[in-house]
Amino acid sequence: AAAGILCYVGAYVFITYDDYDHFFEDVYTLIPAVIIIAVGTLLFIIGLIGCCATIRESRCGLATFVIILLLVFVTEVVVVVLGYIYRAKVEDEVDHSIRKVYNGYNGTNPDAASRAIDYVQRQLRCCGIHNYSDWENTVWFKQTKNNSVPLSCCKAALSNCTGSLTHPMDLYSEGCEALVVKKLQEIMMYVIWAALAFAAIQLLGMLCACIVLCRRSRDPAYELLITGGTYA
Repeated sequence: AAAGILCYVGAYVFITYDDYDHFFEDVYTLIPAVIIIAVGTLLFIIGLIGCCATIRESRCGLATFVIILLLVFVTEVVVVVLGYIYRAKVEDEVDHSIRKVYNGYNGTNPDAASRAIDYVQRQLRCCGIHNYSDWENTVWFKQTKNNSVPLSCCKAALSNCTGSLTHPMDLYSEGCEALVVKKLQEIMMYVIWAALAFAAIQLLGMLCACIVLCRRSRDPAYELLITGGTYA
């Protein structure tokens, strides 16, 4: 179950980041998500090893289980550290690339950058980088010469909005940069909290396995049962 949830968290990060990938250039930002998917896959195999070792009461198997869990625990600590590092870098990444993305907007659906901007403006209910007036400095605005911003800047409740700057009350007033940074940082926090939660579960798993190992080595009943003797 823990392995499945970890893989789900990693996949969720990949899918969500795909909607915002035009706003950051550092592909290493996805490293924590890659690691957490790998850990989830490995954790499933480790869980099977732990179950088999416990059922068979194998001292060697349980010791191996504890060692592997310890390695996974260390890996998850690395995920947490990387998550905090890249969470801090998100703002710089977005600030560095968002102007270039907006300047590349051409208003056509087949264009990936244009679709990304329209998607973000509708989903986050924002307009422009800092506010809707930022559109006046873009190549698209100067070429169209109609004193309007994209329709994705229009408030969802308004059906007759044309994006005209003469009716600013029809447009979202908040800029997209701060909201994109906030969204990406929230996604990274999901990874961090997931890694912390399952690191705690693995600590519990190691503790339980160590208890079984100690009982296995101290209780003569185990030896008698394995050799076929009787114990009362």
